[in-house]
Formats: sequence, structure tokens, C-alpha cells
Amino acid sequence: MRYLFYAYCFLVLLGGSTPRAWGQTPVQAARFELALTPSNSDVTVFPLPDSSAVLLVRKDAFLSSQDNYTFHKLNARLQERWQHSIKVETQYQEVLSGTEGNQVYVLFQSNYLPDRLLLVHLDGNRGTSRMVKIDTRVSRDLFDLKVLAGRVFVTTLVSQHVTILHINPDTGEFQFLPSVYESLPAQFTFLADSVTKRAEVILTQTNGLKSRLQVKQLSPHGNLLRTEFVQTESDRNLISAQISPGDSTSRILAGTYTLRDLQYSQGLFATDLTAGVTATGARKSLRFYDFLAFKHFFDFMNPVREARLRQRGARRKAAGTPMRLHYRLLMHDMLPTPEGYVLVAEVYYPRYRYDNVNNANTALALSNSRQFEGYRTTHAIACGFDKQGNLLWDNTFVLKDNWSYDLAPTVRERLLPDGRLALAYVIDHKIHYKIIDRTTAAPNDLQVPVRSNLSDLREKLTDTQQEEVLPWFGSRFLVSGYQHVRPDKGESRNVFFLNSLAFE
Repeated sequence: MRYLFYAYCFLVLLGGSTPRAWGQTPVQAARFELALTPSNSDVTVFPLPDSSAVLLVRKDAFLSSQDNYTFHKLNARLQERWQHSIKVETQYQEVLSGTEGNQVYVLFQSNYLPDRLLLVHLDGNRGTSRMVKIDTRVSRDLFDLKVLAGRVFVTTLVSQHVTILHINPDTGEFQFLPSVYESLPAQFTFLADSVTKRAEVILTQTNGLKSRLQVKQLSPHGNLLRTEFVQTESDRNLISAQISPGDSTSRILAGTYTLRDLQYSQGLFATDLTAGVTATGARKSLRFYDFLAFKHFFDFMNPVREARLRQRGARRKAAGTPMRLHYRLLMHDMLPTPEGYVLVAEVYYPRYRYDNVNNANTALALSNSRQFEGYRTTHAIACGFDKQGNLLWDNTFVLKDNWSYDLAPTVRERLLPDGRLALAYVIDHKIHYKIIDRTTAAPNDLQVPVRSNLSDLREKLTDTQQEEVLPWFGSRFLVSGYQHVRPDKGESRNVFFLNSLAFE
């Protein structure tokens, strides 16, 4: 008891961070299984806002010209309500998908003629579907899909320009939007706001020395409604940004900026788009927040290394030559809160393997061959802004051993009813999570195992693949993947699983 008391006092000295402040252990109260393996199936999970979910399952169809796809509708307890099956020619492969309300949209692309597409629209309420074929003739590379008021917007590449393919899923009519046509290289952010019924496109434009952001607002039919520019008057350059959803009277643009190299972020910026511009075109409310001014950004470092970095930064700032930082950020969509907005971003870096290769055909005996191995995400930052773009707080979730070949979000977030922020990701059948309460310090090593059943049966997970966490509704997430489950007694099983994860 004495040691427990000492431990409690130590936690209080750290800033009042007790286990109660960190949040309760999340509960996995529901589970759904399908007898599948990753070698003979593909599964896409669609969390829906009405507390239901849809699974799209493809099973291999041997010696057939068509693949079998089945939609499974699940309720909040992950109980199956209905199934709906479709057949798709084997030449088509699922490439992109999205939802709007309880409507699910899945885009397929031909393996033989990449400019030919197939769009499937599932009504998640009725369990009916519609399928249309689209021959774009020119579009081959597809990047993102969003849905607004029943219209589908696909970010694509045409003649080395980024543009948007606008599709009417009822008729199959399509057009490439002339208002969005940006030459490469370009950074591109797209938001479909179901509240305002507007689409927001954010483009990064640069001449090699200076960069600016162009914000375009589109109607559900793809018509251009408004164009705005955001640029600086200083030596800072804007890299990329997200725009606040919802309330049309409050439009906050927040993103990353750099001091020199457009690949690396020095910090975050925020601006109130409703505040107007100066005579030179700069935003009146443009604010910059260097990562060195953040309280928790460097939590992924050990304390000694962080202290040295901050001391060096302070000396450079005092000398009038700010220390340049080199971080890459993958930003998530902004979340509205009663006081403003929350922005989550993942800090990552690409990793390469260098091999020494003998080359007898050159004067050099050795040359370095660089091979891309994937991305490592070191930590995720969470920042709170008010409705004018003032930074209110920051915090960090330090990740462990997280690698992926594709650059995509690893951490998922949900706002809890009491205003705190729950962050979670899954790796090696363990769910890692953190509850963020503004700037309050909290541990980064909280985890719970992925449950293989809802009873007390003793089972061992010997293999887990394609694990994923997705935000669902309220304080809940969905955890999914393929598992090989070996019980103490009886036969082992291979399944695709779906667990609910509730922070209640």
C-alpha cells in the first residue's frame, strides 16, 4: 500500500495525470465473423452514421467471367440484417469507395482498359443497388472519391494535370470539371461538406521559390462558386491545408508551412477566411505556430534530446536565424467542436534501403542503389483551434513500430461526449489508444488485445493481417482484419472479423 501511495503522488506531481484522467479501458462488446482468408477474398468496411455498418465482400470465382460481391448490412450490435449480392466482370477491380449518409459508392476500374470505370451505388437503407459503366477515354490514374448530394467527385490525372471527374450515378453522365485543372507537381485536398452542400478544393501552387494556396468552392453539380487565394508576405511558404466543415459563417483554413523546402513542415498556420485580406492580398488573420512553440510536439524524443533541440532553437531564434525543422505531415479532416475545431496530423518519413552494387561498366567500382521500403509514422499531433484560428492547445500520441507501404492514415480519432479526444490504431492484434484532454499529459503505451470472442473462451491469435481501425459513431470505433484463431479445444478457424470498440 505504501508503494501504491508513492506511485499516486508521483503521478500527481507529473501534472495531475491519474489513470482516471487518462480514460477508461475501451470495451469490445460486439463481434462479427465471416469464414474467409486474405488469399481468397477482399473485404471493405463502411461505417455508417446511423450506427450501422456495411461490409463489401469479394470471393474468388474460379473459371468464371464474373466475380461475386456481397454487401452485408450490420446493426449497432454487429448483427447481420440483410445481404445483397452483385456480379462484376472479372476485368474490373475495386479501386475507390466512399459514403454519404447511408449511401455507399464503390468505383471499379478495368484492368485491361484503365479509362473504363464501373460505379456501384448501394442504398444502405433499402438494400438495393444500381450499376453504371463509364468510358472516360482519358482518365487512368485515380486518387480519391468523395460524394456530395448524391454526386460523385473523383480526383484523377489527365495529361499530367490533376482534375476532378464528376459523375451522376443515376444516369452515368460524367464530365471533367474545367474549373479544376492543375499541372503537376501539385498538392490537392478535397472536402465534401454534407452540411453546407458545398465542395472545397485546396490546391498548392508554386513557382519553385514561393507557394500559395488556392481555395475553390463547388456546388454539388460541379459549378464553380468561389475562388480565393491564401498567401504570405514573409519568407514562409504554405504547403498544404484542410478547411473547416459545417458552419458556413466560420471558415478556418489550417495547414502546414515551411521556411524553405516545400517538402518539409516548420509548423502549422491558421487563418479565418471570413476576416478579409490586406491591400497586398495577404490574409489579415494569418497566424503561424512553429513546432518549437508546441508543448507536446517533441514527446516522441527522449527528454535529453528534446531539451538540446529546444535550446538550440532558442539560440538560433535569439540570433535572428530560426532553426529549420524537417517534418512531413499527413493531415486528417478537421473536426468541429463547441469552441472551434480539432486538427489531427500524422508525422511520418519515407524509408529507403541502400545497396552497394558492383558496376563494371562505369569508372566507379561501387554505386548506391536506393530502394523504397515504406513509410514510418512516428507520432500523431492533435491541435485545438478556436473559430478565429487561434491555437488553444496541442498534444501528441507517440506511435510504436508503425510501418506501411502506402501513405494513408494510421491513427483514427473520435470526439467523446465530454470533449476529450480518443485516438486509436491497431498493430499485431493489439489496439493502442490514447485519450487526449487538451494539454494534459497522458501515457502513450495504453493497449488492449483484439478479442477473438465475446465469452471467456481461451483462444490464441497466431496470425493477423490487414488490421484496421475506423471511426464509427458516438464514442465507438470499428476494428477489422483477418485472423487465424486457435482455441484450447476444437478446430482452429480462419475468419475476417469486425469488433466494436467503445470508449464509454
